[in-house]
Amino acid sequence: KALVDASTRRGGMLLAGTVVADPETVYEEGAVVVEEGTIEAVGPRADVEDAYPDRPVREFDLLSPGLVGGHVHSVQSVGRGIADDTALLEWLFEHVLPMEASLDREEMRTAAELGYLELLESGTTTAIDHLSVRHAEAAFEAAIDLGIRGRLGKVLMDKRAPEGLKEDTDEALASTERLLEAYHGAADGRIRYAVTPRFAVSCTEACLRGAREIADRYDGVRIHTHASENREEIETVESDTGMRNIAWLDEVGLTGEDVVLAHCVHTTERERDILERTGTHVTYCPSSNMKLASGIAPVADYLDRGISVALGNDGPPCNNTLDPFTEMRQASLLQKVDRLDPRATPAQVVFEMATLGGARAAGFERVGALREGWQADVIALDTDLTRATPLFDPLSHLVFSAHGDDVTFTMVDGDVVYDEAFGGLQTGDADDVRGRARRVADGLRD
Repeated sequence: KALVDASTRRGGMLLAGTVVADPETVYEEGAVVVEEGTIEAVGPRADVEDAYPDRPVREFDLLSPGLVGGHVHSVQSVGRGIADDTALLEWLFEHVLPMEASLDREEMRTAAELGYLELLESGTTTAIDHLSVRHAEAAFEAAIDLGIRGRLGKVLMDKRAPEGLKEDTDEALASTERLLEAYHGAADGRIRYAVTPRFAVSCTEACLRGAREIADRYDGVRIHTHASENREEIETVESDTGMRNIAWLDEVGLTGEDVVLAHCVHTTERERDILERTGTHVTYCPSSNMKLASGIAPVADYLDRGISVALGNDGPPCNNTLDPFTEMRQASLLQKVDRLDPRATPAQVVFEMATLGGARAAGFERVGALREGWQADVIALDTDLTRATPLFDPLSHLVFSAHGDDVTFTMVDGDVVYDEAFGGLQTGDADDVRGRARRVADGLRD
């Protein structure tokens, strides 16, 4: 009975096992005490148990901070596999955007739930989520109900958008502000807003400048957009504006410590200087960049310059998974190949991108590590597996060997949201979500 109570109530638990507390701290025999949404203690198990002798104990193989998805598209989850083997702009304008435009409110809610379910099952506890133009409120409500931590935003598109997604500039900005006022800070601060222009290709100058104006009017609001993912995209922006992508975004105010730019695959020396000078965050999406043949982002150079880098999956139609462990592995290996240097982006560096780097980009304080006084976002993994044997280095295992389906336990803000020992998803019916998603996908096929 104590085990059941400890698995379902908020806080009041001692979690024991090998603990990877942050990129530099591992306790082979460790423990974490959670109380009312925060980490009360972390350290060697014997010391922690001596200090907290009456706490119910859960035994796990490997404990880690929850991972941070620095750029995802939850509402594209129902389109997994619809647009394989296509280039970015064809993929987007001929397949993905029409799919988004076709979804009604309930279908959009289902799509978001499916995305959040996969993230939580796979160990992602925080996501910077690029939604769609319509029915964004459905995704906010899904995030609140399923318990994920998120930085979410309705998409802005006021040019080059398909029917059903193109908006009048003033209305797009006004609806953004309405959603921001409704949801920014929801769920005790677990949900925060990001003003979200799709990218410079589909946004007018007035729209981009308006995005900056809105972000500046509210405390703690961020800006999240795509930039310099694909050469054709860059050429389009340059034709429109006379400037390269990141230089144009800097011109209209969309750089800075409160800005997250996804991809940044093709950047000039001047653009990298802009990223460094302004403190703009970059999210690296290696699997998506490979699948769409966009290229290899110069992440090792960004890191050398001190540019803040997060790690993201992008969307299921261009990945086709939201598994953060796959992304960590790909992130490291691609940089080694790009630099022809096996020392590039070691496990410690990649794990930081997937945790603390993502938390910095998302603007969540005290998230991304297991430290006293920090938010209790904790995951546990099973290592009683062939591919985990032997396990010489827990950090190396997380980056190079683990898979999302190794995750057995996910806690966000002290709430257990996924627990394999007690049926999986604790905040909803996973079978129902998957069933509804299959029906939405059947409608897309028809």
